[in-house]
Amino acid sequence: MTDQTPQAQPAAGTALPPSAGLRLMAVHAHPDDESSKGAGTMAAYAAAGAEVMVVTCTGGEAGTLLNPSFGDTTRADRDIAAVRREEMAEAARILGIRHAWLGFLDSGLPEGDPLPALPANCFAEVPLRDAATPLISLVRRFRPHVLISYDEVGGYPHPDHLQAHAVTMEAYRAAGLADEYPEAGPAWEVSKVYYDCGFNPRKFRTMAAVAEADGEDVPFARRLMMFDAMDAMREVLRRREAGEDVPDPEVIPPWVTADHDVTTQVDVTGFLDERDAALRAHRTQIDPDGMFFDAPHDLQRRAWPWEDFALIDSRVPSELPEHDLFAGLR
Repeated sequence: MTDQTPQAQPAAGTALPPSAGLRLMAVHAHPDDESSKGAGTMAAYAAAGAEVMVVTCTGGEAGTLLNPSFGDTTRADRDIAAVRREEMAEAARILGIRHAWLGFLDSGLPEGDPLPALPANCFAEVPLRDAATPLISLVRRFRPHVLISYDEVGGYPHPDHLQAHAVTMEAYRAAGLADEYPEAGPAWEVSKVYYDCGFNPRKFRTMAAVAEADGEDVPFARRLMMFDAMDAMREVLRRREAGEDVPDPEVIPPWVTADHDVTTQVDVTGFLDERDAALRAHRTQIDPDGMFFDAPHDLQRRAWPWEDFALIDSRVPSELPEHDLFAGLR
């Protein structure tokens, strides 16, 4: 994602309007994804009176213990799926949201050259219709006005993130069509669908620049290097498309070519504590001293107090840029 952010940014501390009667659904691949991508927004809308549901497609069974300070690992080593279910329940409680499992098997992140086969019957291997049916059924029962998930490369190309994107877009397309998926219940048309843009480069660069200007420790060094490398790859692609004779990059990661402008920013100034607490609830996965906590809250409030989204389709009129996921629905 390039540094494409609305010029008319909302003032920091802008509270959401009362949202009773409105419903928001976010679709994620694994437990913990909801807390690292848009959790402040979920908490903010729940506090404003909206009904908010997070849907987790898999149980995270393929996950391993990633937190070096976890402590006694006996139970996590024996049954990490059960531990992650408890962690998810605690994160949902902290955020004040509803939660549902789709019940698919975690595909894991294959590594190696060549890549190994995915596990039999895992989420990524389920045919789209079969994978989308339970989500469409849930959409038709919960009746969200807005859906959120990942872009077409899953934010990063984990097989389950790719499938989460696919089932979300299929649900957006088909949930309102009575003649499709008739077994999934009465039709309900979702009004808007967004991609999460939590890794918007401009956000990290702005916070780093503000910290440097104020004489503070500059966070996000590794991420900034990654963004610079991605920009260099995009420049090579741009020059090639313009007909210039430039050498091919050795590797073009798929997320380099997935590029969606940020259209919508939600102020989460008052919900940074809930977001961080929800992340820390996923104790098997999240190091409490890790990269998600690089930027102090004071810096975030000064430099970038928003969570970012890209409006991909809307069936209601809405003027961009937006500062409310329910813009056009109130």
